[in-house]
This record gives sequence, structure tokens and C-alpha cells, in this order.
Amino acid sequence: MSTANIAAKPKTRKLLFSAGLSWMFDAMDVGIISFIAAALAADWGLTPQQTGLFTSINSIGMVFGAALAGLMADKFGRKAVLLWTLVIFAAASGLSAAATGFAILCVLRFIAGFGLGGELPVASTLVSESVPAKDRGRAVVLLESFWALGWILSALIAYFVIPDYGWRMAFVISGVPVLYALYLRRSIEDPPRFIEQSNAMKQRFSVREKLQSVWSAPHRRSTIMLWILWFTVVFSYYGMFLWLPSVMVLKGFSLVKSFEYVLIMTLAQLPGYFTAAYFIEKFGRKFVLVLYLVLTAASAAWFGSATTEGMLIASGICLSFFNLGAWGGMYAYTPELYPTKVRSTGVGFAASFGRIGGVIAPFLVGWLVAREVAISSIFWLFFVTVLIGAIAVLWLGTETKGKELLD
Repeated sequence: MSTANIAAKPKTRKLLFSAGLSWMFDAMDVGIISFIAAALAADWGLTPQQTGLFTSINSIGMVFGAALAGLMADKFGRKAVLLWTLVIFAAASGLSAAATGFAILCVLRFIAGFGLGGELPVASTLVSESVPAKDRGRAVVLLESFWALGWILSALIAYFVIPDYGWRMAFVISGVPVLYALYLRRSIEDPPRFIEQSNAMKQRFSVREKLQSVWSAPHRRSTIMLWILWFTVVFSYYGMFLWLPSVMVLKGFSLVKSFEYVLIMTLAQLPGYFTAAYFIEKFGRKFVLVLYLVLTAASAAWFGSATTEGMLIASGICLSFFNLGAWGGMYAYTPELYPTKVRSTGVGFAASFGRIGGVIAPFLVGWLVAREVAISSIFWLFFVTVLIGAIAVLWLGTETKGKELLD
């Protein structure tokens, strides 16, 4: 079935649009941080280490948010947790505009990250459980494609708002999604699969039992693979993309010109998602993930060593295309490896472990930049990291294309 046919189904279309917009707002908030970091460094005179901490603190919140929301969504429902995480991240993000010092700003970004980290795995689980097996992978990748829209929106805000109105106005705009929760409350419902099992799950499964189940013999191989995959993908993504505008400045471009180039690179995310959505049902999850991860690694090495303006833009476009396509495959694949009673827990903890990589990478890049390590060397680090993720999927992964979800 084509992507268009999926979108044509009214219930699926409404679900993808409703969950997708929340996903888009998440991406807008994460994306705006990369641009605000560059502007804030100039405005407040932040050191590279402080800039790294600022971009990492969001991910520290996401570590806790993903794990806790995964557990809560298996107990209280996907819809309720999705709504609350959206409210938490949007409110904290909007309040960040009023921050009077670096410490206060970091606290607010931690809270925003907590909400962000919880919302993403819960949304992907909700969509995965609500769509038939033959369309499920493609639907989740299409959900992920809203991430590209959010990044494009953040790049537009950075280009048109930050230079004239400052980074505080960007935070004000990122707080607007708190109002979207009012619409989301009426437009989505818990999946029938979850509703059927929810009462039995509450009676039989404690938090400890859920965690034990994720690491039990039937799921241990998948859990190991997913934790490696999530760590390597998140580590490389947040290390590269949150520093992308700053890296462009380090390569000699003005702040405005850097924002312009990053906007161009960000546009490549959409075709990356759409091609992954097509291939994932045609060739399978493992094929898409391994191929796109290997090409992401190659693009990272190319970008790090690029010396001309044309090479930077071309390699940056490839980096966006393949990296975000891999993200789509990862979100489609992860919920399919666990049964309903622990699905959100399994997804949440894989995402939570991955977010540790998102904490380490931006701070590590700031530390390396402060010690005048060459940008090319930093991107070779990402090259190796992404290849480790590809090898884990190739060696430990099992194909789930066309299979019904585990009960």
C-alpha cells in the first residue's frame, strides 16, 4: 500500500495528523536549541563548555522523561501520558524566555527535556498499536517525518526571528504548543489493543515485573540491540545537529549565513523520511536501518572534512537525509519487538538509554572544541559511532516486516 493510500484512510490520517503535530512541536523545540545556543553564546559570552552543557541539559531531562513516561503509559494509557508530557515541555519551554541567568535557564530546559523525552516514545507506541501490520512501519515513519517539519520550522524561526527579535522570542514561540493539548485531548484515543489488556496488566504486572520482562530471555537480544542502536543514533544526532550552526560559524560563516545553510540542510530531512517510509515496507526494517546508518556515517566523515562551501552544503544535505531516515526506521522498529503489556516500557527505556548519548555528545563536542580538536576529527568519532549501531542491527536484529504485534 502506498504512502498516499495510508494517508487516505480517515482514522489513520486523523491519528497521524494529531500525533504528528505534537511530534513536530517536539522537533521545533529541540531544533531551536541548536540555533539559540549559537545566539546565546554570543549574547551571554558562554564558553564552549557552557554551550555544551546548555545543549546537553535538555537530553538529561529526556533520559528521565522517556523512562518514566514509558512505565506510566503502560499503566495509565498512551493518551493521558502523551497529553501531560506535551503540556510539561511546552510550558517549560515558553517560560525559558523569562530566564534571567544561565542556571535558571538550564533548570527550565531540564524540565522541558523531561516532557520531550516522555512524549516521543509514547506517541510512536500509540501509532504503532493503532495501525494494521501491513501499514504499521510506514505509518510510524510518516509520524517521524513531522520531526523534519519541526526542524524546518525552527530553522525558519532562527533565520527570521532570532536576528531581529532575539532568542527570548524564539522561546516564547516554542511555548505555544501548550494550547495544542486542548485539541489533542479530543482528537486521539488509546489503541483498542491497549484498552483490551489494560485492566489485566494493572493487576498482574508491577513496575519491577515490567522491567524484568524487558530483560527476560525472549526479549534480551532485542533489548541489547535496541539500547546500542538508540545510544549510537542519539549520540551522533545530538552531537552533530545541535552543534551544526555553531560548527558552521567555526568554519568561518556568519551567524545569519550559518542559519541559512542549516535551513537548506534541514529541508533534506523530509525526502529522507519519505524514502525510508517507502523502503521499510518493501525491503524491511533491518535493510533500511543498516543502509541509512552506513550512509549517515559516510556523510558525517564527508561533512567533517569538507573545505568548500559547496561540499559543506552537499554533505550536510546527505547527513540530514540519511540520519533522519534512520530515525524513522528506528521508531518504527522498536515498538514491534515487545508485547503490548510492556511495549511502552520497552520503548521508553530504550529511548531513555539512548538519551544518555544525547547528554554526553553535545558536552563532549564542547569539550573537544575548547581544546581546539579539529572538526574533522570530531566527525570521524561520529562516523565510528554510527557504524557500531549499524553492526548491532545487522548482527542482533530480527526482521518484523509484515508481522502482527506481540500480545
